[in-house]
Amino acid sequence: MRLDIFVLILGYVLSQFYRAFLAVLAPVLDREIGVTATDLATSSGLWFFSFAVMQIPVGIALDRIGPRVTASVLLAAGGAGGAAIFALAQGPLAIHGAMVLIGIGCSPVLMACYFIFARVYTPAVFGTLAGMVIGFGSLGNIAGSAPLAMLVDAIGWRASLFGLAATTLAVAAALALVVRDPERVTAEGGARGSLLDLLRLPGFWAILPLMAVAYAPAASIRGLWAGPMLSDLYDADTARIGTATLAMGLAMVAGNFAYGPLDRLFGTRKWVVFWGNALAAVALGTLALNPDSGFWSVTALFAALGLLGSSFPAIMAHGRAFFPPHLIGRGVTFLNMFGIGGAGILQFGSGAVFGAAAQGAPGSGAYSVLMAFFLAPLLIGLVVYLLSRETPH
Repeated sequence: MRLDIFVLILGYVLSQFYRAFLAVLAPVLDREIGVTATDLATSSGLWFFSFAVMQIPVGIALDRIGPRVTASVLLAAGGAGGAAIFALAQGPLAIHGAMVLIGIGCSPVLMACYFIFARVYTPAVFGTLAGMVIGFGSLGNIAGSAPLAMLVDAIGWRASLFGLAATTLAVAAALALVVRDPERVTAEGGARGSLLDLLRLPGFWAILPLMAVAYAPAASIRGLWAGPMLSDLYDADTARIGTATLAMGLAMVAGNFAYGPLDRLFGTRKWVVFWGNALAAVALGTLALNPDSGFWSVTALFAALGLLGSSFPAIMAHGRAFFPPHLIGRGVTFLNMFGIGGAGILQFGSGAVFGAAAQGAPGSGAYSVLMAFFLAPLLIGLVVYLLSRETPH
């Protein structure tokens, strides 16, 4: 593995950690500074929103400046700075601001890696490499479960966040030192191209709705709602929540590795993505029907959703195969904007939906409504995805 790819993966480990750690911190933040689960839904949604908004400028920067400066500067300023503000927070407003900054800081890391893959390696192996990065990067998802719970119990959440700020700054410095920018390319005649050129690609637009909704259920439940749900329905403490989210995190790691080579194994990207997400919808529907089926049963369904819902690299590989070389940076970030933006919008909405449902149907009924809220757009995305074209490679 190239050293710069290794360091980019470390950056992505941090990105995965920051999008998932709020579920474990939910009880202590509520107890110490009055930050509720609804507040955290907003904070988590702001992380995804800021991350998504940054994808267009990040894509332009990757094509015109290169991944080294783009990734290192944003991770240092946004990621490390946001973690430090989080450590000093005294209420929801500071948490919201910190998560916005952290989202900005994390926004270029994975796409910088994908940009290098797309420019250096053949499209045939892009899905495998993309899945590998997310698989290894999902160690951050795992670190944000039981290990974080143990660290918080040992030194407190503020000291833990200060340590994360220092770690993030160190990784950003390493990116500035070791990342190598690929040779720049332009279209014939020197044209730089635009996002409209991407939307003109036949069949590409039908990939976007599923990209917008496929990642959201697993990300939202793992990163936010697993903690409150297990605490409310099963009186689970931090340690038990950490165990359940660890199981889901491990399943998501396995899913990212598994999806990568399946396109070559079955000779299709489209149908691997479709059937994987269809089975994820089955797991989500079962959770909607039986949210109170037992702690371990719910944990198993969380894990199934994590495994089957980790199709992000496979959808990315499906879309990437259509991009000409001079639009790769903007192409992969445009897809990522839909993936992260959709997750952010659904997380924003999930707080309001759950709050309304809890008033009319408290307890397990509210969580049934919440799971159905994530299920409906996934089913719509699957229907539209049927109109997409198989990749040309």
